[in-house]
Amino acid sequence: MPAKRRLTMRAIRHILRLHASGASDRSIGRSVGAARSTVQDTLKRAKAAGLTWPLPADLTDTLLEQRLFARSGVKTGLRRRPEPDWAALAREMKRPGVTMTILHEEYRAAYPDGYGYSRFCDLMREFERRLSPTMRQNHVAGDKVFVDYSGKKLPIVDPATGEVRHAEIFVAVLGASNFTYAEATWTQQLPDWIEAHVRMFRFFGGVPKLIVPDNLKSGVHKASFYDPELNRSYGKLAAHYDVGVLPTRSRKPRDKSKVEVGVRFAQFYILGRLRNRTFFSLAEANAAIAQAVERMNTAPLRRLGISRRVLFEMVERPTLAALPAEDYEFAQWQFARVGLDYHIEVEGFFYSVPFGLIGEQVDVRLTQRTLEAFHKGERVAVHSRRYGGQAHGTQPEHMPASHRHYASWSPERFRSWAASFGPNTEMLIGAILASRRHPEQGYRTCIGVLRHMRGLSKERVEAASAKALAVRAFSYKGIVSLLDARASPEPASPERPAITHRNIRGPGYFH
Repeated sequence: MPAKRRLTMRAIRHILRLHASGASDRSIGRSVGAARSTVQDTLKRAKAAGLTWPLPADLTDTLLEQRLFARSGVKTGLRRRPEPDWAALAREMKRPGVTMTILHEEYRAAYPDGYGYSRFCDLMREFERRLSPTMRQNHVAGDKVFVDYSGKKLPIVDPATGEVRHAEIFVAVLGASNFTYAEATWTQQLPDWIEAHVRMFRFFGGVPKLIVPDNLKSGVHKASFYDPELNRSYGKLAAHYDVGVLPTRSRKPRDKSKVEVGVRFAQFYILGRLRNRTFFSLAEANAAIAQAVERMNTAPLRRLGISRRVLFEMVERPTLAALPAEDYEFAQWQFARVGLDYHIEVEGFFYSVPFGLIGEQVDVRLTQRTLEAFHKGERVAVHSRRYGGQAHGTQPEHMPASHRHYASWSPERFRSWAASFGPNTEMLIGAILASRRHPEQGYRTCIGVLRHMRGLSKERVEAASAKALAVRAFSYKGIVSLLDARASPEPASPERPAITHRNIRGPGYFH
């Protein structure tokens, strides 16, 4: 015979409420969907436990169940075991090194007649199950911060044109305290991704041990549990803050949920409160987001009785590593090949490196203010970033003491090569070299121009060179445009009389 199903604690509370109002046992049974005998048994148990309606405010469902359904052999009239502060224990569980065994030992030290270890653990887990999903995850303080972009976007209106542009929402949640940071960025691209992390660390005032991103392409090139391939700039950020990066595994929903639970809650909390507001700038939107985040962080948590901020200050902040002396400055990385003039070209400007690296490939690090060149991990050159003015930035220490290295490429060789076309071309090459601060800076232009002249007639090359000298066009593009300029079209021949033939349709056919 199947065992009788026990009523829920909500149904039992309803039975006690109806009984106190004078309802009959039969009508109470119909109301809760139970037999009259079940209602009578419940009322009998409540009377034996000394419970009457209204029940005490601090009587939880767990305690109510214990009072009504005490195990056989235990007299219900005896005083119940002392209850610990489960919310305080849940907070303590988030501290590094704290285990259930330690908490039970401390509990029994304070209450020698308290629960045994097994029952203590059951009650603790039951309390944790009643916590919200965001607080239910067990993460050690200072261990992880989960970062992701919200799937929802925030519309921002251009006040000048009325055009609506949608901003991304970056959200970061600390694992133990669920202390949250959020901001709006225009894109999910690498510069916005990196800068959002910098502001996040500044907001927290410290650095956890690990960042857990959701395999965003801006941060992770190749997802792998064992050896994720990070974007180089993201890796440099991690090295600057001495923090590890542990992306979630692809096609592993359980890993992904750890990132998404806190992020999703923050997303709905923030966007839900901003849904009826219109923003006209990113700064205005971020000011409103900051207010919503502050409200979320300072709101008391229902079961724990304290806010995320208090829990962060109490449990998590002391475990965070200190911030470095300076914020990380976003940098882009790219490769460049050192040319014959011992310069590298970056975005249309030329920067010198030591001449011994001619022909070598170097790594280039670009920030808003500086350019650094690295060869085999060693920094070999530093320049101020150039956005205008002279195209070349040459440091004297990068130049060779003599030009023996350039025996095969010298001004004399270029002039000799040019002289094979004619005197105008030779004069043009000399003018190109003379127009540069250092002759070597004109080598690229000379090589390009002379190679472009191959296959052209000497007359055409000489004419173009004379025109370039006349208009002082000493750049590669200017000279090439003169070389490629076509001669004026020949005058059109006079019109021939129309051919008359019976097989040729006249204009009247088409009208």
